[in-house]
Amino acid sequence: MRGPSAERPEPAPSQAATGGSAADSAAAPGPKGLSPGNLQPQRHPAEALILALDRPDAASALALAAVIPGLRWVKVGLELFSAAGPQVVGQLRERGLRVFLDLKFHDIPATMAGACRSAARLGAELITVHGCAGSEALAAAQAGAMEGAQATGLGAPTLLAVTVLTSWNPQRFARELAIDDTIEDYVPRLARLAASAGIGGCVCSPLEVAALRAAHPAPFALVTPGIRPAGAARGDQQRVMTPAQALAAGASQLVIGRPISAATDPAAAFTACCQELLLAQNQDQG
Repeated sequence: MRGPSAERPEPAPSQAATGGSAADSAAAPGPKGLSPGNLQPQRHPAEALILALDRPDAASALALAAVIPGLRWVKVGLELFSAAGPQVVGQLRERGLRVFLDLKFHDIPATMAGACRSAARLGAELITVHGCAGSEALAAAQAGAMEGAQATGLGAPTLLAVTVLTSWNPQRFARELAIDDTIEDYVPRLARLAASAGIGGCVCSPLEVAALRAAHPAPFALVTPGIRPAGAARGDQQRVMTPAQALAAGASQLVIGRPISAATDPAAAFTACCQELLLAQNQDQG
């Protein structure tokens, strides 16, 4: 399963973001002070960062996105989607932003197929489903997403199977869920299940990325929340890494919320994350 499709019509560009596929993103403008021409592989660090718009309404979410020049990807989660509805996806795309719709669908196969069909019609390029929904439901979700994209003339989105939420620690996971597997064993089990069902990638904590990447080479996507820049508060996240550490371990993209959205200067916080990734890339090349 491929990542966000180059066939998908790009949203109109805006000051808040520059759209574009991964293939052409190296030439696109990024945050001030960063030089896309020096990056390898051919993508700007901003392409790897997904800002979680965990806001109570569309107005505040759109306002946050608007103050971050160079922003390319945003996550619409349960809070924002419940408050603003499906139309917020279109509003973000109109501003040149690419949308990760993180609603973590988990239901019977027919319902998951319908939900992913509708999500694909909205133009979301990444869509989450729960891996523990099982192979039949995952395959149905994948088929539904393909149908929805085709019906609207859009490129196929990438479905991401959620493995174990980053708020779980090993002790509570074992005690409350009564699952015999450790997190280290359970995450790969769900990743294998997802891959066998045709799902294009997984959501996992940064701590599981290296093992999953070894078992599932690109283009299988590994999207990681639980990202905390050095010195940032963990909050309710238990299994975390810095942006540079997570990408070095094999992550495809990183979801970052409060370290940017709650910062005094969100634009500066976003740029600092990009600079961290740029520095790490330059060190690797050196």
